Amino acid sequence: MAVFDETATRLADEGKTPLYAAIDGRLAAIIAVADPIKESTPGAIEALHGLGLRVAMITGDNQRTANAIARSLGIDEVLPEGKVEAVKRLREGGRKLAFVGDGINDAPALAEADVGLAIGTGTDVVIESADVVLMSGDLRNVPNAIGLSWATIRNIKQNLFWAFAYNAGLIPVAAGLLYPAYGLLMSPIFAAAAMAMSSVFVLGNALRLRRLKPPVAFGETAAKHGSVYTRPSTP
Repeated sequence: MAVFDETATRLADEGKTPLYAAIDGRLAAIIAVADPIKESTPGAIEALHGLGLRVAMITGDNQRTANAIARSLGIDEVLPEGKVEAVKRLREGGRKLAFVGDGINDAPALAEADVGLAIGTGTDVVIESADVVLMSGDLRNVPNAIGLSWATIRNIKQNLFWAFAYNAGLIPVAAGLLYPAYGLLMSPIFAAAAMAMSSVFVLGNALRLRRLKPPVAFGETAAKHGSVYTRPSTP
């Protein structure tokens, strides 16, 4: 038995899940199975760390095996199965959490997380439970989706600020603020042009997102099939 224990420990430390076979009720062999890590996954984890995010893996696999995989990928934390409870614990202290999943058992956690990201190759129930659907199984689209969302929020805030400042400065002038002191009134033609320029400025700033460089850049084919789709919220 000691030999089997030592072998099982070694296999688990290599990121493999040991399975036991018995003959006539006696342990006879150990079979190891492993789910190979995709080539794109290390880059995705590195990019998430580059964005200042912590990465946790929730799994019901053998704990030693899970820890070995986490070490090889640079994952910060490994949590046991019980995904909804793990999501609730990770959100303690007001932390915001995004959950990525593709299996049926991921659906409750996707709904519980602040942002649920479903892999497009997953099941229909997972896609329906998520806020964002990544159209391919390439995990590099996770940091790209987060980077795009941050850039979009910054762009919206910029547009709101400049639109408010622009209108706050010109509307009083159009209302005749300068007339008592200087006898100046804004021409309706100039006012219409100024309003149009405000819209053009906001639109031009929004179009800068087309030049956004994703945190992880990869080939044209992968980028084409790895597009991001955001489901609109239900009214």
